[in-house]
Amino acid sequence: MSTQAISPAVMDELADIVGPAHVLSDPEITAGYAVDWTRRFAGATPLVIRPGDTAETAAVMGVLAGAHIAVVPQGGNTGLVGGSVPLEGEAVLSMRRLNVCEPVDELASQVTLGAGVTLADAQAHVAASGLSVGVDLAARDSATIGGMVATNAGGINVLRYGAMRAQVVGIEAVLADGTVVSHLAGLEKDNTGYDLGALLAGSEGTLGVITRVRLRLHPTQPERATALLAFETAADAVSAAAALRRSVASLHALEAVFEGAMEVVSEHLGTAPPVGRIGGTSNDTQVDGSPGGGAWLIAEAAARTDPSDELGAAVAELEDLVTDAAVALEPAARQRLWAFRESVTEAISAAGIPHKLDVTLPAARLAEFVDGVPAVVHAADPDARPLLFGHLGDGNAHVNVLGPAGAEPAESVDDAVLRYVASLGGSISAEHGIGTAKLSQLHLNRTPAELAAFSAIKRALDPDGVLNPNVLLPKPG
Repeated sequence: MSTQAISPAVMDELADIVGPAHVLSDPEITAGYAVDWTRRFAGATPLVIRPGDTAETAAVMGVLAGAHIAVVPQGGNTGLVGGSVPLEGEAVLSMRRLNVCEPVDELASQVTLGAGVTLADAQAHVAASGLSVGVDLAARDSATIGGMVATNAGGINVLRYGAMRAQVVGIEAVLADGTVVSHLAGLEKDNTGYDLGALLAGSEGTLGVITRVRLRLHPTQPERATALLAFETAADAVSAAAALRRSVASLHALEAVFEGAMEVVSEHLGTAPPVGRIGGTSNDTQVDGSPGGGAWLIAEAAARTDPSDELGAAVAELEDLVTDAAVALEPAARQRLWAFRESVTEAISAAGIPHKLDVTLPAARLAEFVDGVPAVVHAADPDARPLLFGHLGDGNAHVNVLGPAGAEPAESVDDAVLRYVASLGGSISAEHGIGTAKLSQLHLNRTPAELAAFSAIKRALDPDGVLNPNVLLPKPG
C-alpha cells in the first residue's frame, strides 16, 4: 500500500493551523485510523490531521487542495463498507475534536452539535431537556454525528422517526477548496433553494466535510414495554411485524434475529433466548430456498404513559403466528431481551471476519429473501454460512457471511447476494452506504443517468477529486 508523498512545507503549514500535536505521521499512531471496525478493510496513511473547529477545517482543506492531496474525512470510524479508511494512501481528516454540544433550543426542539460529538454524548446532552435524538444504534458510544449524517445512518428507530437525513434541519460544511457553507437556522419551513443538508446526508464525505449539524429532536418517551417473540418461520415474523406496525401506535422498534444469528449470539452471551428454541422449528435451514429456521422479533413500544397494555393486546392478536413470547417492563429485564439483538454484531465479529451486506427488501419479498439467501451463499461458497438479523420494521436485513472457522468467505459471495437483492427489487445498501465494498454493484440500483448526475454534482463541488475519491462514485472513464 503506497501513500501520498507530503512535503515538509505542507506538514509545517498544517501544524501551524491545528498545532503540531494534531498532525500525526508516526505509522504506529496512524495505523489505528487506517483500519475499519470490521478489520476487513485496512490501508495506510501518511498523516492524520485533527482540526478543532470549522475555521481550522477550512484552512486545512485549503492547504490539502492546494497540494492536490486526497483526504478521507473520518468520524468515529464505525463504518462497515470501507468508506472511512484510507485504502489508497489518502490523508485522514479526523473530526473527533469537533465535539461541542451547543445549548438545546427547547422552543424549537432542536440542537446544534459538532460533527465529532458521539451519539451517546448527544443523547445525554439533550435528555436533560426531555428530548431525544431520533436515530439510535448500537455503536452509540463511538459513532459521531457528522459520520452518521454523512452515511445517513439508520438504526433501530427508523420506523418511527426516519433515518438521519430526516433529523437534519441545518448543516455547516467545508467544501474541497476550503469554502465554508453554513445554513444552521433550523427553520421548519425554508423553501429557498437546494437543501444542502439533504444532499450531504449519505454523500459519504465525497462532497464536503461536515463540521456542525442542527438536528430535529423528539419528545422523550419514558415509559417502555419490550416483547421478545419467537416464530417458526421468517414468513410468520414478517406477517407479525406488519400487524404490529398497523396496531401499535407507540411502536418504537421492531428488530429481527434469524436462527443462525441467534445461535451465534446465544453462544456469545452464554445463555439461550428466553423464548423459542434454536433448532426446534419444523423447518431446518435449507440451501435449496425452502423455508428455513426460526425467527425472533424484539418489539418495543414507547410512550409518555405505560404502553404495555397496547403492546400486550397486539401480541395477543397475533395468535398462532407466535410460538412463544416474553414481555418485560423493568429496564434490567428489558435490557436482557435487547442483549440478544444488540450483541449480535459483536458476537459475529468475535466468531471471525464476516462480509457484512446491509440491504433492504420490499416487505412482500423479505421472507423470500431470508429463506432464499442460504442457497445463494452456498452456490457462491459452499463452506460459508449466512447469519441474518436486522430492522424488520423498515425491511432492512443485515446479511453477515462467515467462512469456515471464522475466515472470510469467497469474494464472490458479496456479488451473488447483492444481485439476488436487486432481483427482488431491493437496495444493496440500507444504511451503511456504498463505500468501496459495494462500488462495483452500485449499477444494480442506479441507472446510468443517475450515476451521471452523481458525477456532475461531484465535479461541481470537488472538481479536483480530493474528497474521499475512492468511494461511492464510479471512477471517471
